[in-house]
Amino acid sequence: MTSPLPDKAADTTAEQPWPVRVLSLKISDYVDRMSQLWVEGQVVQFNPRGGTAFLTLRDPDVDMSLSVSVPMNAVNAMPIPLAQGARVVLQAKPTFWTKRGTLQLEARQIRPVGIGDLLARVEILKRTLAAEGVFDAKRKRPIPFLPHRVGLITGRNSAAEKDVVENARRRWPAVAFEIREVAVQGTSAVTEVVEALRELDALPAVDVIVIARGGGALEELLPFSNEAMIRAVAQARTPVISAIGHDVDTPLLDLVADWRASTPTDAGKKVVPDAAHEQALVDAGRDRVRRAMVRRVEAERSGLRSLVSRPVMADPVALVRARRQEVAALRSRATTRMEARLHRAADQAEHLRRQVVALSPQSTLERGYAVVQHRDGRIVMDQDDVGVGELLRVRVARGDFGVRPVSAGAEDATDSAATDRATTRTSPRPAAKAAAKATTEAPATPATAKTASPRRPRKASPPKPVDGADEPTS
Repeated sequence: MTSPLPDKAADTTAEQPWPVRVLSLKISDYVDRMSQLWVEGQVVQFNPRGGTAFLTLRDPDVDMSLSVSVPMNAVNAMPIPLAQGARVVLQAKPTFWTKRGTLQLEARQIRPVGIGDLLARVEILKRTLAAEGVFDAKRKRPIPFLPHRVGLITGRNSAAEKDVVENARRRWPAVAFEIREVAVQGTSAVTEVVEALRELDALPAVDVIVIARGGGALEELLPFSNEAMIRAVAQARTPVISAIGHDVDTPLLDLVADWRASTPTDAGKKVVPDAAHEQALVDAGRDRVRRAMVRRVEAERSGLRSLVSRPVMADPVALVRARRQEVAALRSRATTRMEARLHRAADQAEHLRRQVVALSPQSTLERGYAVVQHRDGRIVMDQDDVGVGELLRVRVARGDFGVRPVSAGAEDATDSAATDRATTRTSPRPAAKAAAKATTEAPATPATAKTASPRRPRKASPPKPVDGADEPTS
């Protein structure tokens, strides 16, 4: 016994699937429950057959279409003949043909979409895109001065293509084009133009893209006011030039493009610079530079002639001569002052030398003073330090000699006189007597002792040693 089929699609399994007829019938039942509706589209194909006309209704923005059957009575009732590419609105009931599994529309009424309605829809789209900022001038990119390669989207074998290419090459013969020929009117215009735009925008060598089409009726230019095309141009990274129709035609593509050309010819002039004009600018610039250089050189020559005509330049050595005389005068003054300073320094040195000589111990000795030293070299500073019979050394101006005092300390005049007489009697020669007298009577100073007599004693032989004392040096 066969198990019953599931009632719902969610209840089907691999073990209990629906046959094709069941699915087709269920789809047909679901479609039949749909109510009548109004739908808008563009007629792609129109094929009348007897009392029924078959046509394909296509969405103008995307590549989607449906088959439609409409009675010829409804078609003949239209105010204008139905033609391929016309925009229509029809009332239809969806139906599903179970035998072939196809969906189609059975139309009851068909009406053409008027130009006023199309313009109203374009105006609504224009306001919507403007509110989104699609037409803002800030997002538009500058057109390159001299593009390496120009992308051109135009109709097949169209006059617009010739206008753009010939005018561009007339201005700049070396310009290169990357051309895409597409449908610029009809049902596939939007799709083909958008695909060509994206293809050229992906090429790194293309620096600018031109979308060109010749003039035509308003409904023929409607694809260039299509929302899909407008957004594709806004998203392109390459600058786009719009050259659609004539100057009076203003599709929405003109508003979104980076630059609008009034005609395809104007686009050919805008896309590249004029070589003759640029050459004229270069020549004019060179001429201005040449004239400026001539004026500058002439001004420098005039200044040089003015300098050479001055008296100082007539005899260039005069300036050097005057400076040489100044330098010689300064050198002479410097020499004179230096010699004067040297003379004064020499006089000062001589004066100081004489002071040093006059104040030196040797000069003191030359004046008759003597230095008395103990045997160990100490200077006799006080007469109380001298012992009787102590051998002392007396240094005079020229040489020294030894003496022995006969008394020590301060004694009365009588003892001193007796000592002097005793010394006189015992002294063998007058020179020894004078030396002894000088030793005992000379007052002691820190470095010298003056002799009793200001006159120099007469040179005599040194006294004989007393009691084995050391002999004096001469």
